[in-house]
Amino acid sequence: MELTIGSSVLELVQGDVTQQDTEAIVNAANRSLLGGGGVDGAIHRAAGPELLAECRTLGGCETGNAVITRGYRLKAEYVIHTVGPVYRGSNPRTERLLESAYKRSMEVARAKGIRSVAFPSISTGVYGYPLKEAAPVALRTVAKFLREHPEIERVCFVLRSERALRAFEEALGKVDLAE
Repeated sequence: MELTIGSSVLELVQGDVTQQDTEAIVNAANRSLLGGGGVDGAIHRAAGPELLAECRTLGGCETGNAVITRGYRLKAEYVIHTVGPVYRGSNPRTERLLESAYKRSMEVARAKGIRSVAFPSISTGVYGYPLKEAAPVALRTVAKFLREHPEIERVCFVLRSERALRAFEEALGKVDLAE
């Protein structure tokens, strides 16, 4: 599924974020940045040990923030590492932290001159954020950023499962992306 927002394209696809041919991919990292399970582990394995070595020099990353490294053995030149919130029930603070993780990732990409970015669904794995709550936050945040910053030409949400893809497609049909 593809949607035009201003002069940018927003895509939803099912697949593996490590295989994306974008300038940057986003890693749903933990605060240490030293690898883990899910998307984080897959990105570290695909990028090779050099990624871990570079991450060790960064001193971690706070929840809601983002940092950038090289992509090493990935197709993507860069990895933007962001830390989403652990879900402990619906509340405005958790939603703001998830929104911040997406927004800071886009800000880091823009600052580096990156024009294409692939995102996983942040915080919806082991961090427990329900897909039906996370998808609208992700889509609204990225769409707003694209309207304000057309220099980012393409953002792709790469969703691992059919269930995740459906949740994002449903959210796309309900969310007002012109806010």
